[in-house]
Amino acid sequence: MGGGTSPCASCKLLRRRCAKDCVFSPYFPPDDPHKFAIVHKVFGASNVSKMLQELPFHQRGDAVSSLVYEANARMRDPVYGCVGAISYLQNQVSQLQMQLAVAQAEILCIQMQQEQQQQQPPFMPNNNDSAQDEKSLVNFSSLQQYLSFASTSSTNNVMQDPLKRESLWT
Repeated sequence: MGGGTSPCASCKLLRRRCAKDCVFSPYFPPDDPHKFAIVHKVFGASNVSKMLQELPFHQRGDAVSSLVYEANARMRDPVYGCVGAISYLQNQVSQLQMQLAVAQAEILCIQMQQEQQQQQPPFMPNNNDSAQDEKSLVNFSSLQQYLSFASTSSTNNVMQDPLKRESLWT
């Protein structure tokens, strides 16, 4: 930025004059001082300046976006930063995939049960057929019990608030 109007957010925060070739001015405008303040608090202005100067111009904008994201994540979770958020989301995806598999299995069981009811002949089957039917009903019943247990236990494990780190380990 430099020169005429107001200095960039970094020069304002650091209380220095904004030069024409200021490495921060294209990425930290004066109307968004919080953006630089949080990056400066986590990484330090000198480190950010060195990182930006080592990168080609076309990559600096993405680097600043990443630094801002990581700095915000570090403020929320000083130990894990954005890795903690990624881990949390991966865990949630895994649990939701398990719930989906259970739901799909339950749908399959219901469809099998409906097909079985539709295929029953209107007359009484002989003893061999009824023994076979009872055996398949017992297997079907135990499968339904397993699926209902799995679906109730998996729904209790899903974390409801993705912004609370405390809910991950409590």
